[in-house]
Amino acid sequence: MPVGLVGTATIRARRELRKSAALVLNSGALAIGTIAAAGLGFVYWWLAARLFPPEVIGKASALLSVMGLVGLLGEAGLGTLLMGEIVRHPGKERGLVAAAASVGVALTVGLALLFVFEEAHLNSSTGLIGGWFVGAAFVLGCGLTGLSMVGDQALVGHLRSSGKMIRQVLFSVVKLMLIAALAAAGYASNAAILLSWVAALPASWIGFDLLTRGGARRLVGRPDFRLLHTLRRKVFGHYALDVAAQAPGVIMPYLVLVLLSPTTNAAFVPLWMLVSMASLIPAAMATVLFPVVRASPKQSRHDILLSLTASLLFSLVCAAFIFTYSQEILAVFNPVYPEIAGSSLRFLGFSLLGSTLKFHACTLARLRDRMRKASRWFALGGLLELCFVVAGAKLDGLQGLVLGWTLAVSIEGACAALILAFAMKLDSAAGPAHERPTASPLQT
Repeated sequence: MPVGLVGTATIRARRELRKSAALVLNSGALAIGTIAAAGLGFVYWWLAARLFPPEVIGKASALLSVMGLVGLLGEAGLGTLLMGEIVRHPGKERGLVAAAASVGVALTVGLALLFVFEEAHLNSSTGLIGGWFVGAAFVLGCGLTGLSMVGDQALVGHLRSSGKMIRQVLFSVVKLMLIAALAAAGYASNAAILLSWVAALPASWIGFDLLTRGGARRLVGRPDFRLLHTLRRKVFGHYALDVAAQAPGVIMPYLVLVLLSPTTNAAFVPLWMLVSMASLIPAAMATVLFPVVRASPKQSRHDILLSLTASLLFSLVCAAFIFTYSQEILAVFNPVYPEIAGSSLRFLGFSLLGSTLKFHACTLARLRDRMRKASRWFALGGLLELCFVVAGAKLDGLQGLVLGWTLAVSIEGACAALILAFAMKLDSAAGPAHERPTASPLQT
């Protein structure tokens, strides 16, 4: 009897997965790329922690987090727009991608120059930009980061997530090789770590283009700024939602450096990196939902539930693992890290549950074209995160900062869960969200 039940369950599971083949294949490719990049990233930061002083690691990770924030701000929601609009404009994809990439790079470079000016000429106390070489590398890295964000999202929008997987792995391999070479050559500054990232970005795109026989070049054509201009309202909506939902997490290592110290940030970064990489799995599931549901709207409810269930289970396992082995993980990077951080970081993994719910609430807002209104709620959530982080750091150092972050994200996750449950209940009664729009808390 149990054998029969197992067989029936297996058949049913296969049937459900076949119904969501596009979602499973594309999110699977992103998950594989993420896991491979996470493993290589673990080795990268382990090697850096062994070869560089904690203060250098703390400053370099803060500078990279600023580079990620500048890339997010400069990308301006254009990549997310491409994910949902490429399938709606057949024959015009390459021009749209080229226009989005051009605007994104220009904005990113402009913001990077402003940050370098502020650091170099306004006597910033962080000391992250140490000379013209670091400043130039930072500006170049920001431009390449913005370009990569737009390009990766364009691949997902084409439902070619395997392409993004290849580029992610190439980027991780190249930067690992570069950091080893620079350390062997005697370079032990935050400039060496920054340079490994900056050089690996174009190398990963060149390698991807060679491996796919022109896959990168086929993404772009003559820029179609006219089409991009017609979509400007949606661009702003995606931009507002992206920044509101992602900015606090992107900038966290920089906040730890400013609120606490470079040495504390060095111990914080390994587990933060692990949590961030783990969050890429549910983020990938939620991200792929956007183009998949756009292409096959009739089973949107089924796809969302499948993605949400798998993501929450994965997040729970990761949270339990980090809670149990946080100090052992820190010791793998550097024997002094457990002494610096103590047991302060063990609750950090539980923020994954709230993040997973937030990712899917974001996707729901995008599917309903309610990005601008939803961004107001996510902006309030981002403000809550920053306030709890600052207050926690002031009250109880690193442990207070971690508890403040986890509590804020959990509150947001609970609110997102209510929104998702309400929307799914309405969808089951009224049909798919995109076919027959219904009211939801994201629309108020």
